[in-house]
Amino acid sequence: MKKKPTVSSKDQEEWLAYTKEMSDITSKDEDVLKKKLDNRVPKFDLHGLSLDQANKAAKKFIIESFATGFKKILIITGKGSRSKSYNNPYISEKLSILKNSIPDYINRNKELMKKISKISKTSLKDGDDGAIYIFFKK
Repeated sequence: MKKKPTVSSKDQEEWLAYTKEMSDITSKDEDVLKKKLDNRVPKFDLHGLSLDQANKAAKKFIIESFATGFKKILIITGKGSRSKSYNNPYISEKLSILKNSIPDYINRNKELMKKISKISKTSLKDGDDGAIYIFFKK
């Protein structure tokens, strides 16, 4: 059995003094949370919402995500392949309401556009034509 190493009283005092000051040490938890926040892309799914509900929910999500400090978010609108809204003048039979109206709503909202640098299509893995990325200004 190994003998447990002993620490001198001088080393203990120096360690205690150092841990009380700790001016040159950053919190490991804060560093990890910051890295996760920088790399995480919050997602919000609008499936099942009416146009009015989706606009309100998207606006709230954008404002909260910007205030939290995210650089990019993902809003899932859906592709509209199961949409039953064929008589809506805002869309054609082949396109969904939310897929087209959510980006249009955001672009027309001056409050939101003050926070946004770019709106773009997503990659295939994040929803392709059924979702949008929103990039925030710094």
